Amino acid sequence: MLFGRDAARPVLADLVSRCNLYLGTSSWKFADWCGLLYDEERYLHNRRFSKARFERECLPEYAAVFPTVCVDATWYRYPKPAYIANLMEGVPPGFLFTFKVPDDLTLKTFPVVPGFGRRAGQPNPDFLSVAMCRHGFLRMLEPYRDRIGLVLFEFTHFHPEEFHAGREFAAQLDAFLGEMPEGWQFGVEVRNRNLLHPDYFGMLHRHGVAHVYNHWTHMPPIAEQFEICPPRTQPFLAARFLLPPNHPHAWAREHMVTYSRIFEVDPSARDAAQVLIQHARHHPSALPSYLYFGNELEGCALHTIANVLEESTQ
Repeated sequence: MLFGRDAARPVLADLVSRCNLYLGTSSWKFADWCGLLYDEERYLHNRRFSKARFERECLPEYAAVFPTVCVDATWYRYPKPAYIANLMEGVPPGFLFTFKVPDDLTLKTFPVVPGFGRRAGQPNPDFLSVAMCRHGFLRMLEPYRDRIGLVLFEFTHFHPEEFHAGREFAAQLDAFLGEMPEGWQFGVEVRNRNLLHPDYFGMLHRHGVAHVYNHWTHMPPIAEQFEICPPRTQPFLAARFLLPPNHPHAWAREHMVTYSRIFEVDPSARDAAQVLIQHARHHPSALPSYLYFGNELEGCALHTIANVLEESTQ
């Protein structure tokens, strides 16, 4: 099924009103979605498509269809207050943002890549810093509490020398979460399968924090994650469908030259999404739940969502 704005809008709204389930995409500034979600003519300047205008102005058009979006940009740098305020002005009441916590808080060691300069390869002194999270990040979001959905802690794949055992990570995260303010929906996304241990899930449960099911390169399929963390045990549902297991970003870049069509269907991801949607339908949470889809899962998040929605109504 191809994505259509008019067809998707009422189904997405119904999931919110009946199931408290918010379904959206990971980021939204994809020019390849013109003709699917976006009206290209709105972003013409001197009869030419303006990428700058598109990236600056396309959020309201996105929010006219989807009830939520995952903001990836905040993972790469602390946002400025003006950036947050501008986002809030571009969406209608009831729209919920998921914000990634900056990687300055979730990287144990800075990667050896040019973007980190002198910090590359060095230990991160602000890893899981309570003060930096509360006062450097959450304080900027505080004025917009009613527009904030999930606050996402994404941890990249840890190397063995960073944590010798999963219990070390769980203990450090336990202490950190114990210092977080109440009233936020926190979710944790890990990228090491050895961290998926009952002690880790039990620790999250004690804090009312969701394990973010993630369909990603080095993680077991979400169906396997269900076996050790069933949806019924979660305080609310949160999932991100990003990449097929065992497929790196390089594979996606090589195969998906445009994000406007499906290149390869991922049945296991779609099946897992159906499980979560049906669980939300039959056991709606008092707190909102969130499902996000990325282009690199199948080639076009919009078409993936259209197919998932069609299957969920059959």
